[in-house]
Amino acid sequence: MKDTKYIFVTGGVTSSLGKGIIAASLGKLLQARGFRVTNQKLDPYINIDPGTLNPYEHGECYVTVDGHEADLDLGHYERFLGVETHKANNVTTGRIYQNVINKERRGDYLGKTVQIIPHITDEIKRNIKLLGNKGDFDFVITELGGTVGDIESLPYIESVRQLKWELGKNCLIIHLTYVPYLAAAKELKTKPTQHSVKALQEQGVQADILVLRTEHNISADIRKKVALFCNVEQSAVMQSIDVPTIYRVPLNMQQEKLDEVVLTKMGFDLTKTPEADMEKWTAFVEKLENATEEVHIAIVGKYVQLPDAYKSIIESLLHASAYNNKKLKLELILSDKLTEENVVKKLQKVNGIVVAPGFGQRGMDGKFIALQYARENNIPCLGICMGMQTMSIEFARNVLHYADANSTEIDPNTTHNVVDIMDEQKNILDLGGSMRLGAFKCKLKKGSKVFDIYKKENISERHRHRYEFNNAFKDEFEKNGMLCSGMNVESDLVEIIELTSHKWYIGVQFHPEYSSTVVNPHPLFISFMKAAIEK
Repeated sequence: MKDTKYIFVTGGVTSSLGKGIIAASLGKLLQARGFRVTNQKLDPYINIDPGTLNPYEHGECYVTVDGHEADLDLGHYERFLGVETHKANNVTTGRIYQNVINKERRGDYLGKTVQIIPHITDEIKRNIKLLGNKGDFDFVITELGGTVGDIESLPYIESVRQLKWELGKNCLIIHLTYVPYLAAAKELKTKPTQHSVKALQEQGVQADILVLRTEHNISADIRKKVALFCNVEQSAVMQSIDVPTIYRVPLNMQQEKLDEVVLTKMGFDLTKTPEADMEKWTAFVEKLENATEEVHIAIVGKYVQLPDAYKSIIESLLHASAYNNKKLKLELILSDKLTEENVVKKLQKVNGIVVAPGFGQRGMDGKFIALQYARENNIPCLGICMGMQTMSIEFARNVLHYADANSTEIDPNTTHNVVDIMDEQKNILDLGGSMRLGAFKCKLKKGSKVFDIYKKENISERHRHRYEFNNAFKDEFEKNGMLCSGMNVESDLVEIIELTSHKWYIGVQFHPEYSSTVVNPHPLFISFMKAAIEK
């Protein structure tokens, strides 16, 4: 078995340069050459995971198949590579310190003084190598969150320094920096990059490859200057220029020969390595970029001021619109501000509506109003997680005429709670004792719309929620045209509801957006988009 190769992507000058996209793009290129690749994210914050973070703090909380709440960059990794991620793919400082402290309390360190070096760095290195030790991957590409120079990142940089020393040619460092353009001087400035590389060198790490984020093409002279001042070969100084879509980045980095330089530096013979097959990827990007006719989709949610809160949903809609040869015109509507007075004005021109996930009471009334409008006007509508739950409540209120239908999270005293305690089964949606996280199997009802969409009876989808549909109301729902078309295989919980009399009105308890990828877009989003396009 060949040794696993480890590649680290660090960032300098400023945050939000797109380390995750560069890491995912390199992964895609290596995968397209036939290598087995996975991506990993090291997050320097003290939280154990992003599960308790407000979406406005950190964007979307992504969920892996094994139920780990993870950074949104893991969504990019899966969308690019089509390889499922797990708990080991996302590590936080909080988890590192928690593991070390637990070991110290158990006596694992035999009474020694526990320190950053070697105990914290050893734990970081152990977590980095977990993915490679199994022998499942040829490359593990690890993105280091934050910016070089941040105090939080120091233990990670030190761990990379040690791994570079230990692994030799099986370890490579890519440093992503920003090259600003000064309009007054009419020139690009490389000094921030020089300082960033120097800061990395001061911590004992020499970058092997530099990727320069820029709004303007970087000339050969500037690349030569950067190479000279930063101790990097000129062929290893590359640009990542701004593009209209992140999905263009792998193709641009292929033109920059990122994959070739990486393989050469890691000892591969390029004459014996296949060229990257990016045919399907290129076809998708061309569809995405060349579509001209618009499809107008609204996302109704409580976190729309920060689009990253719904990152996977937005990307899934992009996939579906491209594969339907349409240009996505996306409208983000704050559910808090949606009222009976303005709903027509805000939604009358949209072709489809997505009612987004979210915890808590805020913004629910606006979701009810959007759902009633979509239901009564035959507008294609997809409810995700709480979107399905609010679908259930709206249906119970306005079709079954239970005026007090609600969720126990909001009003535990009403008679007809549409979201309630799973064990008691007395209200329409039920609160479980803990969060349902990760992939669960679901059986689809033959003859249903979702069965036709998935084209199979048994599926597996990822969850992140506490509340469940109350089966005590199942028969009454179905008698009135709301079919419970997907059921959890193990616990008989309702996973999918669909309105039989409607053009396309489906609510899912799970998160289909987590498993939509560029090469394999999710069938629910594809079908929803087709319905939105049809006149």
